[in-house]
Amino acid sequence: MNRYVARYAIARSLLQPLGLLYGTVMRLRTAFYEYGLLRSRRLPGTVISVGNLTVGGTGKTPMVLWIAERLAAEGHRPAILTRGYRGLGQGGASGEAPSDEVALLRQRLDGRAQFGVGKDRYKNGLALAKDGAEWFILDDGFQHLELQRDANIVLLDATDPFGGGGVLPAGRLREPRSGLARADIVIITRTNHAPALETVIRRFTRAPIFYAQTRLDGVLRVPLTTEALPESERRRYKFFAFCGIGNPVAFYDDLKSWAFSVVGQRAFSDHHRYSVAEIRELEAAATAAGVNALICTEKDVFNLPTSVARKLPIYACRIRLALNDENAFWTAVRAAVGRSQPVTQA
Repeated sequence: MNRYVARYAIARSLLQPLGLLYGTVMRLRTAFYEYGLLRSRRLPGTVISVGNLTVGGTGKTPMVLWIAERLAAEGHRPAILTRGYRGLGQGGASGEAPSDEVALLRQRLDGRAQFGVGKDRYKNGLALAKDGAEWFILDDGFQHLELQRDANIVLLDATDPFGGGGVLPAGRLREPRSGLARADIVIITRTNHAPALETVIRRFTRAPIFYAQTRLDGVLRVPLTTEALPESERRRYKFFAFCGIGNPVAFYDDLKSWAFSVVGQRAFSDHHRYSVAEIRELEAAATAAGVNALICTEKDVFNLPTSVARKLPIYACRIRLALNDENAFWTAVRAAVGRSQPVTQA
């Protein structure tokens, strides 16, 4: 372990100059947009951006879902603009399956939102606007400065808010911390109290700060996810956990906080597409550990092979994002929108 830590420290120190260069480029890029040297375009509607500072999961997809559900409850049919993983989302001519995150949002929203998936989010937004869309949710949009937004929401994971402190490739920061100055609202996830982190945030922005945690909504049987595992059975089950998400440790910590009995685990890369052989390997490891079932995230469901005959049941955790003050948060979003959009004269 000490040898690994030493190698990691050496690699990071060697990459530090590249991180400083990348950070400088990102600062210049932001300044160019701020002073009009690079052009950003506006959609004919209200744009709410949900993003973060780091590579990896901070809860963006559950936040996008929360906002879409809120807008739908108010009588709107929001449009979600997302690049999709590797540009995937609708399933294209290449025969690729849709992005797992897009597939999850589509399933959960069940027709209450429209989707524009692809690299050119402005073009997709215009097409949706012609279809009547007036509210747009820009998924993973904090660094997508090509598109103007009315509310800029930034999520920080309390367990690792700044990706180890270094800018890519020396760390997981997509841009320096100073980028927080663009935030209208900051949400700290995975905790309900982080005064030290708030102090750091306040060096860069006076934006209101909210807290959010993941809550378990159900444990669903794969592949149909229509059958829920009763809590009484869940509490006596032993599980083998696996996932292919940006922050696997967060999932394992959630399982522990939800009182799952986990006796083994394995992590894959984010958006990992599972092969039949890998499912067989997981089943073998789980059987050897004496478990009752495998457990994964809801996002993983869309990356599982459909042809495998499973020896052990697989369940997925359906979660939601619980804000510490939902009404105050939505009031802050509305206030940011009000400041951004021009006042029309009667």
